[in-house]
Amino acid sequence: MEKKSDFHFSYPPNLHELDLATLVSMYRERGMPKKAKAGDYFACTVTHRMVKDAKWWFGLYYSQKAWDELLTKGSEGYPLTETELNILGLVLDAGDETVSRDYVEQNSGTISKLTFMIINDLKEFGFLTIEENERLLITPRGEKALQGIARRIYDKKFHPDMLLINRERGPAPKMERAQKKDDDEQASLF
Repeated sequence: MEKKSDFHFSYPPNLHELDLATLVSMYRERGMPKKAKAGDYFACTVTHRMVKDAKWWFGLYYSQKAWDELLTKGSEGYPLTETELNILGLVLDAGDETVSRDYVEQNSGTISKLTFMIINDLKEFGFLTIEENERLLITPRGEKALQGIARRIYDKKFHPDMLLINRERGPAPKMERAQKKDDDEQASLF
């Protein structure tokens, strides 16, 4: 499925290079307001304008207005990325069955350490519930958040084709059959 917009939060692709303590610190600091030192400014990642106050996201700075515009409908202030779309979508796609936390961590599109923290936060925000046997269920609030990020990225309601696991599989390649030559031209091996 083709993406229609890149105007959403995203995690850096090289998070696997960070040690766990740094990753946890950066994850917990996301969205924190930062004030530039006297005489210094931040450049807003979206508008490229200089600002004194900004919100921090893995080394990037966003003005409050840009941050608010990046938040999606139904997110309730939680900065959703394609990773959250994959997590919530995998759980929703399971239907009446429950899906294991391990399965979601392996298929979220990012490193499992980050997915572990995201799942805990999605639970705290009321988007997911976690059963005692580590099975995940999506809540009505989680469905609204999923639809918001799906519409932002794909301009459509959520569909399982949006999941990274389904996009990577893609359609099976078509194999063309070679034309068989006449028996006369091919020597017999027997």
